[in-house]
Amino acid sequence: MDKIKLIIRKLGRRVKAFYYRKKYNLKFVSKTTYFCGPFDISPDLVAEDYTYIGPHCRIYPKTRINKYTILANNVSIIGGDHRFDIVGLPISFTGRDIQESTIIGSDCWIGAHVIIKRGVKIADGCVIAMGSVVTKDTLPYGIYAGVPAKRIKDRFCKIEDIETHKQKIANISHKEAEEYILKITKL
Repeated sequence: MDKIKLIIRKLGRRVKAFYYRKKYNLKFVSKTTYFCGPFDISPDLVAEDYTYIGPHCRIYPKTRINKYTILANNVSIIGGDHRFDIVGLPISFTGRDIQESTIIGSDCWIGAHVIIKRGVKIADGCVIAMGSVVTKDTLPYGIYAGVPAKRIKDRFCKIEDIETHKQKIANISHKEAEEYILKITKL
């Protein structure tokens, strides 16, 4: 009976992902990305394997999310685009600057209600604490919190741990990934 439940859960997850990819015209999103909508996502989003996008996320254009990264509920990747420095023109008439790309690295956890300014690059392995506002690029494997977000701690204590971690996640097979997912969704 448990095996049937797991198969149904896996199939349901795939159908849901297919539905969201079609509904939002997400042509550059991996088939293994898991969604928990509703949300507001630009159709040019690039999301690699085994990413998770939680409910009520808002993701502006030119955003890339690398593999094994999770965005909790109400994450916003927005802003940084209106001109406000032209003398003699109201902001509503000034237009927008060049739209920069936002990149979220592999193996990141972006907590609930985080705001990421467009154009920011979040390095691999970062954890961004709930409610933080990220206005600047981050360094790899850091834990960031606050408004504006600042590095408060390292995710791993030793450089060797980072290297071991990188090697292990680089070698996760599709089958292993699916087994991990089934295990955690069973809880």
